[in-house]
Amino acid sequence: MLKPAQLGVMAIFCSAILFSCSSGGNEEQAADAPQEEAGLAHQEEAAPAEDNGLGIGPVTSVEVGEGIDQALADNGKSIFEGKCSACHQLSDQKIVGPGLAGVTERRKPEWIMNMIINPEQMTKEDPTAKKLLAEHLTQMTNQNVNEQDARAILEFLRQNDKNS
Repeated sequence: MLKPAQLGVMAIFCSAILFSCSSGGNEEQAADAPQEEAGLAHQEEAAPAEDNGLGIGPVTSVEVGEGIDQALADNGKSIFEGKCSACHQLSDQKIVGPGLAGVTERRKPEWIMNMIINPEQMTKEDPTAKKLLAEHLTQMTNQNVNEQDARAILEFLRQNDKNS
């Protein structure tokens, strides 16, 4: 049986997780929005982008070595735990967003980094990201990750996939 203090801590923790994954929108405004804006219909149709697998964003080339840079992966783990783990598992299990097991085998490093850095534009213009949004029905929250931190997260995801 949990003590009242433990229940309070759990409630605060769960609220923090839910808040970190929320879009931050105004619920009153959302209730007044026309019905077609409740789904994906409000997104403008962008011209089909050529899918080169690199994604849309600042990253056009990433050098990754054969081995894992352990210091970079450790930094990426810390960033992942603070900014990503509330919505993503390292397994194939979905929480809010898709599970990330095998992501470095399915996607190019540039695509992964661009999705981390630039999720809104990716889901509007990148064909693969559009499909993920349609499948999971949740826009990935922009966590304001810079290119250096995105590279560290990528290295951590590479390590996770190599150890799986």
